[in-house]
Amino acid sequence: GQRLDNFLLRHLKGVPKTHVYRIIRSGEVRVNKGRAAADTRVAEGDVVRVPPVRVAQPVAGEVPAPAREFPVLLEDEHLLAIDKPAGVAVHGGSGVSFGVIEQLRRARPMARFLGLVHRLDRETSGVLLIAKKRSALKHLQDQFRERETGKTYLALVLGDWPASTKVIDQPLHKYLLAGPEGSPGAGERRVKVVAKDDPDGMRAITLVKVRQRFAAHTLLEVTIKTGRTHQIRVHLAAQGHPIAGDDKYGDFERNKALHKAGLKRMFLHAWRLRLAHPASQAPVELLAALPPELQGFCQTLETRS
Repeated sequence: GQRLDNFLLRHLKGVPKTHVYRIIRSGEVRVNKGRAAADTRVAEGDVVRVPPVRVAQPVAGEVPAPAREFPVLLEDEHLLAIDKPAGVAVHGGSGVSFGVIEQLRRARPMARFLGLVHRLDRETSGVLLIAKKRSALKHLQDQFRERETGKTYLALVLGDWPASTKVIDQPLHKYLLAGPEGSPGAGERRVKVVAKDDPDGMRAITLVKVRQRFAAHTLLEVTIKTGRTHQIRVHLAAQGHPIAGDDKYGDFERNKALHKAGLKRMFLHAWRLRLAHPASQAPVELLAALPPELQGFCQTLETRS
């Protein structure tokens, strides 16, 4: 059920992320003797052929993940829902030694199983779901894959969001930034909106509802019907209203001014998650309140007259 790129990144520890994507793109990685894309799902019994790769040796004295618990929104024997703070990756990799899942495993050495159900960008805060049983992980991931969950974020965007724009249905395409290896940004993943007939485009649907208007910003409730990489950030920016503080797709000059005004992070928060409980099938609604630093920043904004 894992994507091929995630499967390889997990097993080829120490191999640069850019190199993993390069060997996939070049066709050197084969699944059941055929070429495969990064988003191909691997299944039990598949034969994955990988070319010889140089694996970096572990750094002597590398610090293990520190034990850390996170604010719990809901916990039972099947799942754990936490309120992830901004600035913490969900897992280690690509320059990050450890993330939420490694710290939780360290903090709970007696836990038989802890598995990430989904992801949040490092700079995004809010509801993050972790399975405590393999059966729960599969059930929950199936719900995400079949789009049976409801994921709603709070995002503060630049400008006055048009009331008429309620649905964004634009395909997205992932690419890597060009440039010599080792140069700033080279090999970093980016996403862009492409034409409806673009063969590389993946359909992406975002629903937008205005929550509050300010003089120069709009606070939105954003529900995603598809779970594409950086979907909300790219869709909102493509409408001319990037997320405040977004360092990849935002307005860099405005971001500098916002930073001086007190916004030290991207204003994107996973606020609400609706799903069916993996054991009882009962509906579950998880809510993570807007963090104090984002609440406080909103209070400094002038409301629209």
